[in-house]
Amino acid sequence: MSSDDQVSQQLQQTIDRYRERYDSKPTWAAVAPGRVNLIGEHTDYNDGFVMPMAITRQTIIVAGPSSEPSRILIASSSQDDTAVFDLNSPLTPGDPAWANYVKGVIAGCIEHGLSPQGFKGMIDTTVPLGGGLSSSASLEVATATLVEAITEKSLDGVTKALICQKAEHTFANTPCGIMDQFISTMGQADHAMLLDCRSHETQMVPMTDPSIAVLIINSNVKHNLSGGEYAQRRSQCETASRVLGVKALRDATLEQLNANKAKMDDVTFRRARHVIGENDRTVTAAQAARENNWQRFGELMYDSHRSLQHDFEVSCEELDLLVELAGKIGLAGGVYGSRMTGGGFGGCTVSIVRADKAQQIQDAITTAYKAKTGIDPIAFVTQAAQGARILSI
Repeated sequence: MSSDDQVSQQLQQTIDRYRERYDSKPTWAAVAPGRVNLIGEHTDYNDGFVMPMAITRQTIIVAGPSSEPSRILIASSSQDDTAVFDLNSPLTPGDPAWANYVKGVIAGCIEHGLSPQGFKGMIDTTVPLGGGLSSSASLEVATATLVEAITEKSLDGVTKALICQKAEHTFANTPCGIMDQFISTMGQADHAMLLDCRSHETQMVPMTDPSIAVLIINSNVKHNLSGGEYAQRRSQCETASRVLGVKALRDATLEQLNANKAKMDDVTFRRARHVIGENDRTVTAAQAARENNWQRFGELMYDSHRSLQHDFEVSCEELDLLVELAGKIGLAGGVYGSRMTGGGFGGCTVSIVRADKAQQIQDAITTAYKAKTGIDPIAFVTQAAQGARILSI
């Protein structure tokens, strides 16, 4: 099924759920995709480069006018409760927690002059929740796009993405980077995005080679950690930057790092080595993609995973196993490269594979993974999808 067909089918299902809930027909609809990061992990908060692409899993919101001009009701096909809030009162975080992503975006839109009337909404998503494929940004960007439809006003892509990022910071208390919202807002079909997290400059990288596909496998594990690992790594990166005398690790070279190795402990050194190397890998990978040099791209993916595994220490046994299984299939079997994607400690791997062998590769890896772990993974093949847009009903 094509990406457009998937969206059309999901839209109709969401309209049907809206009618069941509200006994009326919706007026507006919007869609925003999830994303996978092909390469460039833990570089965003170091002012570095990332290379995400939108995927063919998306959040759709349909809505219609509320009988009360200031009242908003939001329901979701994946939640039992309905969120209700009043536009006459200041919008603040509250319960249900899932609705804070919606509420925060609406508050941001109002600050930027897009003040919607009251409405009733229904949300449906095919983005796996908690799998590192950015279900939250997909919901946020779909909400902002819906507000554009309701108000008949448009936001530029950067402003829209930043409104959504701010909502996640202030309403969901998650200090995310800018990658997820940028790609969900501004993704282009058949393209990945090389994003400079310092300047916000974006370059679209063609992914038009019909011989390759992107395989995403969700390990279906998420290790609960109590040591504040993300904050710890961020602090270690900042320490390395100070030692090297640079604003951020984006500005450092491996030569500088090696010359100052004696000035930092081994862990800080390895954290910095990952970030500096990952920035180089990401820029190099973008050029390899432009040249359809998938063997080189795949080598960089494996290098990225090893660095995340050993230097940044954010992988886990299950992710390592999935990458190992992909590597065993190798070039001869149609796998160019594989790596963990997302923050780590569980979630998904992403692999570049031959399109004509994608299903065979998917079946082989998932079968072997379950045999080894007893866990049923979730896997799907995706092409680079279109970013957020208003849908016609």
